[in-house]
Parts: sequence; structure tokens; C-alpha cells
Amino acid sequence: MFKVSLLALVLVCSVSCSTASDPAADRANFTQDVQSTIDTYLFKVPQLKRFFDESYGWAVFPSAGKGGLFVGAGYGRAQVFQRGKAKPLGEATITQISVGLQIGGQAFSEIIFFRQKRDFEVFIAGKFSFAANASAVAIETGISTNLDYTKDVAVFTMAKGGLMLEATVGGQNFSFSWYMP
Repeated sequence: MFKVSLLALVLVCSVSCSTASDPAADRANFTQDVQSTIDTYLFKVPQLKRFFDESYGWAVFPSAGKGGLFVGAGYGRAQVFQRGKAKPLGEATITQISVGLQIGGQAFSEIIFFRQKRDFEVFIAGKFSFAANASAVAIETGISTNLDYTKDVAVFTMAKGGLMLEATVGGQNFSFSWYMP
């Protein structure tokens, strides 16, 4: 069993390491995914435009995933924007480890809005995380128009597939890296 797992790991590493990636093409494709995510959110809930207009900054995770059986993990990648700037400032990653009643797996997108500069700066400094009891507004057709910030941060998620019996963003941790000019 151990030999088979080790062999599979070596095979996956050799295949993924042998494929050269073009960073410029990767960023261009990722930027298209981010814009498509923004367009989808605005199409489904036009009231979100207010958050893009009012917020100091935001992070758009076009595709993230989480899964687990009692112990869970999640990961995603975002572009980070500041109001008034034409291009994204950089990228953020989301990681999540959770323990407790949960089962399944889910793919989702997520947008986090920061109303104030101070919260945005904490985020890009890599010191931002959600408390264990934090939750997000799940975007669905016919969602309430009563959308607002909680402690100057608003989080919206949209399921992309899968099923998971757990609906919090608690325990999410973030890191940030600047794009080179």
C-alpha cells in the first residue's frame, strides 16, 4: 500500500513538474476567470454593484474548493483589487482547515469586500482571517436586497458544484503577494 501511494505521488510530481507553465498566459487566463466571476455575481445580484462602488478593496476567488470527513481542508486563489486602480494589485490565497461535523466536498467562488482601508491593509499584510463563527451570504436567484457589511467586511459565495454539510467561512486564512509592475 505504501509503495503504491509513493509511486502515485512520484508519478503525479513528475507529470506536473515536466509541464512548463507560461506565467503571463496563466495570469491572463486567471484574469478572465476573475472577470467572468464578477460578471456572474452582478448578473445574479445587481445590488452587489454597490459593494464594488463603495468598498476600498476586494478579493475575487473564481474557484475555490473544500472537502472533508470530520477533518476538512480548503484552498483557493484570488485577484485583489483596490477601488480606483485599473489593474489588480496582486493575488491572494485562501486556506482553510476545520475539524468537526462535516462531510463531502464543494467547489465555490467567493468575493470579499473591505469597506475601510484599515481592513484592506490587514488583508494584504497577510494578517486577516475569519473567526470560527463567521459566515457568508450564499448567492442564489431571488436573494434578498438587504445585503450589508458585517464589521466592515462583506463576504459572498456561490456554489459551483458538490455538496457539503457545512456553511461557514470560519477558519479561513489568507496570504497575499504583490504583482510586479
